[in-house]
Amino acid sequence: MTLEDAFPVRGRKAVVVGAARSGIAAAALLARRGAAVTLTDLRPDAEGVRDFGAAGVTLEMGGHAPETFASADLIVLSPGVPPDQPLVAAAREAGVLVVGELELASRWLVGRIVAITGTKGKSTTTTLAGRMLEAGGHRVLVGGNIGVALSAQVEQSTADTIHVIEASSFQLETTETFHPWIAVLLNFSPDHLDRHATVDEYATAKARIFANQEAADWAVVNADDPAAMALAAGTPATTVRFALDVPLEEGIVIDGPGIVRRGPAGSERLIPLEAVRLKGRHLLADVLAAAAVASIAGVSPGAMTRAVDAFTGLEHALEPAGTIGGVEFVNDSKATNVEAARRAIESFGDGLVVILGGRFKGGDLRDLSAPLVEREAAVVAIGEARDAIADAFRGRVAVHRAVDMAAAVRQAFSLAPPGGTVLLAPACASFDMFRDYAERGRAFKAEVRRLQEEWNATREQ
Repeated sequence: MTLEDAFPVRGRKAVVVGAARSGIAAAALLARRGAAVTLTDLRPDAEGVRDFGAAGVTLEMGGHAPETFASADLIVLSPGVPPDQPLVAAAREAGVLVVGELELASRWLVGRIVAITGTKGKSTTTTLAGRMLEAGGHRVLVGGNIGVALSAQVEQSTADTIHVIEASSFQLETTETFHPWIAVLLNFSPDHLDRHATVDEYATAKARIFANQEAADWAVVNADDPAAMALAAGTPATTVRFALDVPLEEGIVIDGPGIVRRGPAGSERLIPLEAVRLKGRHLLADVLAAAAVASIAGVSPGAMTRAVDAFTGLEHALEPAGTIGGVEFVNDSKATNVEAARRAIESFGDGLVVILGGRFKGGDLRDLSAPLVEREAAVVAIGEARDAIADAFRGRVAVHRAVDMAAAVRQAFSLAPPGGTVLLAPACASFDMFRDYAERGRAFKAEVRRLQEEWNATREQ
């Protein structure tokens, strides 16, 4: 029996909710498998469907028709769609199968899954783990929450394929049978509390990465993070820990000049630290996690090192954005929560000006006070969270408000001393001002370029 036979959809009515990247991929996959598909979105002009056309797919834009949901045999949710949406909840109560896009695609995969989650560091670790596995000779497809949606990988999945998947809490909360061969939990701290009702609900979603693992599987967990260790405690999989700070007799650690894997038989040297080109100590933890995955998969130390040496980081993750008048500009737009922003701030010394703000997702902004005070840093606040940021730091950190990114970049530059740094680390989502964190990061870089042109013109006068 084929995997398609194990989860047949031919002739069934399937409703895909959310017409972004994942939803479009799911709709196309279902149509190819013979389902009668309706792709629906509340937005009348969802950008992703402008050039989308697939046989067997009906578009329902600008609202959700109750009869569409009530008559469905299967409902597939894009990650951005809350599973408790009333029409979805009613269909589920009526017996309609409701799954997420990640769950749908995973049911038809032939290859093994490496799934990576955490509050921060997912994209860096996923990308680097994929590159290490490729360097080691494996056939690798990288995607999920970054790059290509998993539904777009199904036809390419073979027995020797390793799918390296970035998995968000939004994707994991709608999984049922999702079964990673290697499950990675990088860290855990409060986030997405604008979507999840409580921190416990968010934690439960993250922990689902281990839910279907068996004794033959592997769990890679950050031993420096007690919350992450607690979430992984029940997995029957073999656990490989990694740590920058906690001393480990077994696991992936820093030992002298390199990254090593310690075990009962001794230590195996994996990657020299001089090969790591990423800025920020927290990103070094991501390298350790990726090395753990590669080591489990049998990748040689030489192949790991080649992959690391060629990797200079991702766009919007502590990305250098230019230097003007001795002031360095750094784009960390992916720092969309408080913990990620804290780690970014801790990567720099004195003379720091941080651009914070956007749509707040939860957590405690006051957690940023200590590292900001230690660096005598200033803050430029933008977006919906401007007042909340000013209130959180009142009396401790100087906060300056800016109406948009152009004003924020110029204000921050005026506050930074020569030799200082202007850091975009918002600690917030971008949706109040931008389509996503990538658009926000590119807007920051564009304003830095404009400022550079203005600076050069002034100096030439």
